[in-house]
Amino acid sequence: MQDYADLDRIDRAILHEVQLDGRLSNTALAERVNLSESTCLRRLRRLEESGMVRGYVGLVDQSKAGFPDNVFVRITLHSQQQDDLAAFEQHVRDLPEVMECYLMSGDADYLLRVVVADARDYERVHSQHLTRLPGVARVHSSFALRTVAKKTGVPVRDVSRSRRTR
Repeated sequence: MQDYADLDRIDRAILHEVQLDGRLSNTALAERVNLSESTCLRRLRRLEESGMVRGYVGLVDQSKAGFPDNVFVRITLHSQQQDDLAAFEQHVRDLPEVMECYLMSGDADYLLRVVVADARDYERVHSQHLTRLPGVARVHSSFALRTVAKKTGVPVRDVSRSRRTR
């Protein structure tokens, strides 16, 4: 797999552009990064094959899709044994309202971002799903009041310059 530190300025420019617009034609992409179409396509395919570019998605507006609210949920399990963590993780992946789930350090074992229509909808998710996940000891929920920043792109920067400034 290709390492980010091994990418040159043009590869990083390609990454930047495809994160801004995954539907960009190869012709337009080549023009934006100042390459021939064939060279640009070859570089993009190499980035895809290496796993640096994992895929392309359409971003759906969650409010317009009926899920305007984000709830951040900290979950603590009874046990942190590998089998218990694996069972919890397997079940949480199957919940469509859970958009993100992270194994955490600190006072809770997991942090989830759950999308819901409203407080009543969250009550349903909480009582019918979250509290029934394997090994759950505690569930702490916080409703987001407003989204201040939400990004889909990973920062693309000059690695050699950031290494020099450390």
